[in-house]
Amino acid sequence: MLIAQLSDLHICSSGALSAKNVFAERAIEAIHRLNLRPDVVILTGDVTEFGTEEEYKLVSRMLSRLDIPVYPVPGNHDDRNRMRAEFRQLGQLTAGYKLLNYVVETRPVRLIGLDSVIPGRAEGALSQETLDFLDDALAKERCVPTLIFLHHPPFMTGIKGKDSIRIFEGADKLVRILAGHRQIERIVSGHFHRSIQARLANTICQVSPPVRYMTPTERGDADDHEIDDELPGFLIHRWIESVGLVSQICPIPLTDRNLSI
Repeated sequence: MLIAQLSDLHICSSGALSAKNVFAERAIEAIHRLNLRPDVVILTGDVTEFGTEEEYKLVSRMLSRLDIPVYPVPGNHDDRNRMRAEFRQLGQLTAGYKLLNYVVETRPVRLIGLDSVIPGRAEGALSQETLDFLDDALAKERCVPTLIFLHHPPFMTGIKGKDSIRIFEGADKLVRILAGHRQIERIVSGHFHRSIQARLANTICQVSPPVRYMTPTERGDADDHEIDDELPGFLIHRWIESVGLVSQICPIPLTDRNLSI
């Protein structure tokens, strides 16, 4: 099984920021050119810049060329209702619920998407509803390897600017839930605009590089952190039966070329 993860696309439908959509176009083209076709694509939040209907329709058109199932979770730049309306599979999986928590019963790796958004805030939270959902979902399939994906990272990095916008509410309860389940192969997120990893309970929490732009390590607290000297990217997660989930960073190419995984 091959899972492509795109994070922090920040798609904008008009104005100066729309020029940055080229990074998402290059990422999608790179996935399209992979020698091995991914089984699914997961989007770990901040899919759009302003959460408008036009932006979600644009994202949907861009991703449609892949002809691969796409499963998003919202970020702080997203709008839950508009995301649900545009991604029909998301509407089916979360019908009757306000939050976008859901399970995709793929095999050999099971996917659990979590909603960590506090409307109007940059930091994230895991509500009791979300934590109960996760605990129940994990309890139903204890023997199936599982990947959990959400937008906000639930751990400290030691970088002031990052730690001020992580998950606070529910983070400790999350660790206790994770400690009771051995089947979790990886927790993946976005939001920090850098590739960062940490151990969390019995598993690894991995922050994806952004599609839009990287933030520099040495200026992580700066207000203006768009720079051109580091490549944005995405993650590919490959399931290998004898090893488990193997993840690799794929920088987004600046020129047209074939990729092989």
